[in-house]
Amino acid sequence: MTIDYRYDVQLPSSYDPEKKYPAIFALHGLGSNEKNMMGLLDGLKDDFIVIGVRGNLSQGSGYAYFHIKSIGNPIREHFDQSIRELERFIRCATDKYAIDPGRRYLLGFSQGAILSMSLALVMGEQLKGIVALNGYIPAFVQHEYPHQPVKNMSVFISHGEYDPVFPQQLGDANHAYFRGLSNHVTYKTYAAAHEVTSDNRRDFTLWLLQDANNNR
Repeated sequence: MTIDYRYDVQLPSSYDPEKKYPAIFALHGLGSNEKNMMGLLDGLKDDFIVIGVRGNLSQGSGYAYFHIKSIGNPIREHFDQSIRELERFIRCATDKYAIDPGRRYLLGFSQGAILSMSLALVMGEQLKGIVALNGYIPAFVQHEYPHQPVKNMSVFISHGEYDPVFPQQLGDANHAYFRGLSNHVTYKTYAAAHEVTSDNRRDFTLWLLQDANNNR
């Protein structure tokens, strides 16, 4: 299968194609790009295969995975297609690189967080875990999408306490939702707006390093 998304990949400096490595698939926010996400993951590139995926739709000077009608209201056709194509991308990349299929993570900010949480429900424990930074779960994903079990999936959710785009109540709701499904949920809030702070970055970096070595 061919890979349709444009992407950046960083392989560990000691990369050996005969070994298997944990992998992080990084999904950016609306109007951003994969390079902005790769910059958040510098502390993980010695231990993980890191893949920054560029949205395939133009959005201002950047890109998007789906367009929206309004804040919190994705265009359903775009969204459904992104879910299908990203799931396919993850499978293709797993075949192309020395990725351990039992240690695949999604990490997303804003639109990327929305997709990470949605893909977690769709793919279930085909993923080891997700990191969702300042996002929400669309109602149609909760109520209309088919869900796979996530009981053993590791989930890190964070949100800015002063986020003017997605209020903190959405982060609280994300936490409550996944806490009812998974036994391994971490939730943190930060004195921040719609952004990723240095404290947030430090916390999810440590969390990923620890979780990838947990053979649960």
